[in-house]
Amino acid sequence: MKIILTGSLGNISKPLATALVQQAHAVTVISSKLEKRAEIEALGATAAIGSVEDAGFLTATFTGADAAYLMVPPNFAVADSRAYHQQVGHNYAQALRQAGVRRVVQLSSWGAHLSKGTGGILGTHDVEGILRQVPGIALTHLRPTSFFTNFYTSAGMIKGAGIMGANYAGDIKVSFVHPRDIATAAADELVKPTDGPGQAVRYVASDERTADEVAHAIGAAIGKPDLKWVAFTDAQMRENMTSHGVPVIRANEVVDIYASINSGKLGEDYWQHRPVLGEVKLEDFAREFAAAF
Repeated sequence: MKIILTGSLGNISKPLATALVQQAHAVTVISSKLEKRAEIEALGATAAIGSVEDAGFLTATFTGADAAYLMVPPNFAVADSRAYHQQVGHNYAQALRQAGVRRVVQLSSWGAHLSKGTGGILGTHDVEGILRQVPGIALTHLRPTSFFTNFYTSAGMIKGAGIMGANYAGDIKVSFVHPRDIATAAADELVKPTDGPGQAVRYVASDERTADEVAHAIGAAIGKPDLKWVAFTDAQMRENMTSHGVPVIRANEVVDIYASINSGKLGEDYWQHRPVLGEVKLEDFAREFAAAF
């Protein structure tokens, strides 16, 4: 198959590209950074250097492809994250229509079924809706849960305050996922036979644990066995982020995501459609965290 991957060589796209090349597929990786060309080609893939904000570039790159993996690259420079997601979503939809790609796997998120109250996930909700309007495609919304790798941002808090925390309770069971397990699921979806046009949702998760358990596992791995999880209020979480230079609009997006975990809204559809869990467990990630800490 000829498969197009967005996401450059990120935590998901790099192992995804590697797996698909090893399966002898012709893989093209889109990256906005010219300096990534050599690394992409070293994997055995073709580099397409350009921007997902350029619909013409996307159409030219998609032409002749059998399948595409679509994600919206983070762009912290934009003032309106939701509008940015919508723009990229429409660019993808235009390119799919004009290039005639028939198999599409979109990196979405748990909570993307909700149209309000989920902060930074609302843009992903919008992209799901935009892609569903493209006729004639077999579309899978890949909905990973909370990324283990988000906890890397806790390193400063652990070193400075000796705690971990966010604005959700430590005793709530949360579904977490590792990027490698997302890559495995994406590779499976891209190459498996379909029954023709239609839409499907696939949740991806690695482990289901509480934040208290996360703090305990990470603490054990870094030699701080007494490390505790502290549940902040929404206001405290917002203040913690903005005082460290996070723009207010971005802080609000994160606060809303975690508040929806705390209320149970974010995971309500996930818990009704739980997937088979992936291979990377909390203790595996804790060792990775310790190596980077």
